Amino acid sequence: MAGGAIDGPCSMRRRHPRRRTLAFAEVSAHQRIDDAPAGRDGVLRPTPTGPRLGFSRRRLAGAIGVAAVAGAVVALVVPAKPSHIVASHRQAGRTRAPSSTRAQHKVELASTKPVAEARDPEEAKSFPVSGTVHHAAAVTPAKVAEEYVAPGAQSNAEVRAELGRMHQVESAARAQAHATMATVPGGDSVGGNGAIPIPAGIPEVVQRVIAGANAIADFPYVYGGGHASFVSNSYDCSGSVSYALAAGGLLSAPETSGDLESWGEPGPGKWITIYANAGHVYMYVNVGGRWMRFDTVGRSGPYASRWQPEIRSNAGFVARHPPGL
Repeated sequence: MAGGAIDGPCSMRRRHPRRRTLAFAEVSAHQRIDDAPAGRDGVLRPTPTGPRLGFSRRRLAGAIGVAAVAGAVVALVVPAKPSHIVASHRQAGRTRAPSSTRAQHKVELASTKPVAEARDPEEAKSFPVSGTVHHAAAVTPAKVAEEYVAPGAQSNAEVRAELGRMHQVESAARAQAHATMATVPGGDSVGGNGAIPIPAGIPEVVQRVIAGANAIADFPYVYGGGHASFVSNSYDCSGSVSYALAAGGLLSAPETSGDLESWGEPGPGKWITIYANAGHVYMYVNVGGRWMRFDTVGRSGPYASRWQPEIRSNAGFVARHPPGL
């Protein structure tokens, strides 16, 4: 340029220092040049309060209006959830407890409640005991089962040795079983100590149920016995069946006859069948091809066994069985 001045942006800044605001506007990432106020000399200057943001008031107001219109459209398009559904969801969140908690609460009540079933219509046939009961108290069902089924798996050598002993005593065991199944005069109770042999070729759960039933087979009948606790010196019909099922791990608390009427699965089972109504209950157990009845009715005396080989009429009873058995 004339006068020896150096051409370029630097010379412009030296000659026109007030145009530094233009450089400031170009550097700022958020300032829009077209919104900056201009002075009398045409130079763009920042506002007195500092650099302006990227939107003018006019454009910001326009954006807010567009957002408001979009919100109104969404509110019209998306239907609101009916109030009764919202209320039911809130109420369910406040009042419904997890199913596991409700189930455990039922068990806790059942373990302490007294017997609450209709009076057994066949109680007179069960040799009910009044006054003092001359019998020791039973142990827990779990302890009975553990005493019969030892914990831990056998080794191959132990299994072979056990099979050898089984073959040696097989004939004697059959003869003993036949003698045990002989009934005692006065009823249909088996003789001996009232227990029946536990076959080796049946499911372990069934073995434990038989062991539990054997443990209280000759206990006297007392209405309500075995309901306040599994540990008792007398058992009624439902208390007896509950004890045996608990020994197999199938119950955690005593049940009444009415409870057992809807317990488990419907119909006869392969290994265990329970017959129940509102006032009485008994069960049949498959002891290896032969069914034995565990019942307080039909015994030969007040301290005779509940195990009976005879089949009785099941009319008026509902058949149930443990799941899978």
